[in-house]
Amino acid sequence: MPQKIPATIVTGFLGAGKTTLIRHMLENAEGKRIALIINEFGDLGVDGDILKGCGDETCTEDDIMELSNGCICCTVADDFIPTMEALLARENAPDHIVIETSGLALPQPLVRAFNWPGISTKVTVDSVVTVVDGKAVTEGRFAHNVDAVDAQRAADDGLDHETPLSELFEDQVACADMIVVNKSDLLTAGEAFDLTSKLKTESRDGVQVVPATKGALPVGVLLGQGIGAESDLEARHEVHHHHHHDDEDHHRHHAHEHGHDEFESFTVELGEIGDGNAYAEQVADVIRAHDILRLKGFLAIEGKPMRLTLQAVGPRIETYFDQPLTERTSRLVVIGQAGLDRAAIEAALEPAA
Repeated sequence: MPQKIPATIVTGFLGAGKTTLIRHMLENAEGKRIALIINEFGDLGVDGDILKGCGDETCTEDDIMELSNGCICCTVADDFIPTMEALLARENAPDHIVIETSGLALPQPLVRAFNWPGISTKVTVDSVVTVVDGKAVTEGRFAHNVDAVDAQRAADDGLDHETPLSELFEDQVACADMIVVNKSDLLTAGEAFDLTSKLKTESRDGVQVVPATKGALPVGVLLGQGIGAESDLEARHEVHHHHHHDDEDHHRHHAHEHGHDEFESFTVELGEIGDGNAYAEQVADVIRAHDILRLKGFLAIEGKPMRLTLQAVGPRIETYFDQPLTERTSRLVVIGQAGLDRAAIEAALEPAA
């Protein structure tokens, strides 16, 4: 069976920085062909126009599909599913699909739609990314301009849920696999610590909370999480059940001018590993202890001719043998927020005797 195409759902209120995050991702796509599905209101199509002007090979006009019939979670059957089917039927399939929801969309119905016949065998939800306006939330608001969000609500005749902003925010956090605290450069270190801690407490175990300035996240952090959210709906249930579905039913702050300065990566070289399963558990402990975002690489297991690929998103680890070893060495790449204790991590990743 062909491998499913991963799809990332980006949610968050108007003004949080969803489009800025996606624009940065496209400009730094590292060769990935990314298709976009953008949820817009009315006839303006502002987000689509911005993205169509980026001029990158990974962001051609044909790779951008706009939904103009209102809130994406209220038009799943009539609008979103046909759009997805058309995209998946293309001869040149994308490497990754990114879906930007409107600020008023509940993410759960959209995730549920990936179980529909016709698309469930072809695409999977790589992750749900919720973007929050760090400055606004710290000041007790959920959006920089609440009046603009209310105007957005009034402009959509197809919106069939009147969810208060506070409850919608809770639903977006409940569904998230990653929470991006955008505009982190506008926060003090103390504010960033408090907000990050609060969001981690309010979210599910394993959800990563990362800071961003102008939506600048490395594509290796944002994409490729491999969650399969459509198979994990129970864990990301809606906090507030009052929506009419038409489907089937850490704590550090580094304020830098350039967002990538908030992240770092390094390679750890090791010898042979005795027990691959035991070592995977050791790696999971290291990830938890040091708040590592991603860890990936290859291991040489004693007595095994094949190399063991290891990939970790947070403490979730996947391992599999993929090809013959060319050298009996192990190599891991560690990715995390700036300020990682490299020496301590390297020591902790040494195989237990």
